[in-house]
Amino acid sequence: MRIWQVTMVGSVLAAAACGGGASTQSTPPVAPVRARVATAEARVLPATVDVPGVVEASRVAAVSSRVMATVTAVRVKAGDAVRAGDVLVEIDPATAQGQEAQARGALAQAQAALALAERNWERFRALAEKQAASQLEVDVARMQYEQAKGAVQQAQGAVAAAASVASESRVVAPFAGRIAAKLVEVGDLAAPGRPLVMIESATGRRLAVAVPESAAGALAVGQRLPVRIDSMPELGEINGVIEERAPGADPVTHTVAVKVALSGVEVPAGVAGRAGVAVGTRSVVVVPAAALLRHGGLHLVVVRDGRGLARSRTVTVGERLDGDAVVVLSGLKAGEQVLLGLAGAPADGAPVEEVRS
Repeated sequence: MRIWQVTMVGSVLAAAACGGGASTQSTPPVAPVRARVATAEARVLPATVDVPGVVEASRVAAVSSRVMATVTAVRVKAGDAVRAGDVLVEIDPATAQGQEAQARGALAQAQAALALAERNWERFRALAEKQAASQLEVDVARMQYEQAKGAVQQAQGAVAAAASVASESRVVAPFAGRIAAKLVEVGDLAAPGRPLVMIESATGRRLAVAVPESAAGALAVGQRLPVRIDSMPELGEINGVIEERAPGADPVTHTVAVKVALSGVEVPAGVAGRAGVAVGTRSVVVVPAAALLRHGGLHLVVVRDGRGLARSRTVTVGERLDGDAVVVLSGLKAGEQVLLGLAGAPADGAPVEEVRS
């Protein structure tokens, strides 16, 4: 029994010795990775909230006419470019011209009555100098003369008003721009105050936003705000300037109306955008953009640990800052060392040889 136990132990020890030798010979050395090294930096940045809004033209006009008559021609359609003074809509001028003719006829009658009243007053003044007319007769003649002068002035005003209305039978563009909407067709009845055409300026855009009152306290005219257009990401971040700010908040929505001017960009009116409004500060971790690697749709960084070995790590990336720096939202701490300019992730645990630039 004892001889069998000794034989078994010897066999196990011999097998273990043979196996251990084979394992030691099959482990290959890990190749070092050479790269520049940077330290993840802690920064304090403004904390912002994105406030949605709509882009609008800097000048918008609902063009109408004071003539009440039938529309006889519409010279434009939506999207047409127009210059100041171009004819947009034509309205039947017969009614307006008839009103002007009536006003001119009333003016002629008033002028004739004035001429008669003036001669009558002069006649009574001459008689009064010869003691042939009473003072009452002179006063009545003068009153009639002054009334006639007032009637002439009133008739002249009526002619000017009628002529002004008659001129609006041809509705023209008040400024150069683009037709946003055509609101009438031939045969429609034009009426005072009814919009016929919507026109907007071809240049000059602004983003109209409703900022929550809790975030609007520090906003002022002339302040810069970053703006992004949802449907045009290729524009990146646009520098906007506040050109209008409502003095108070809306009592129903508790928001403050703000209009942010956009300069140097061609943006169609009506598209959606977002303005970044600062609401405090936030602490973030920042690394150079050269530290980021893409792998399967993920962002990676390679960290040099305390023993000088490379460790790949998945991170969540935020916005890009000035100076080619990128915010890391998670996966990395300030003070950790990252490798720069790698073509791909090295073997985990590879020794790091720092390249001095």
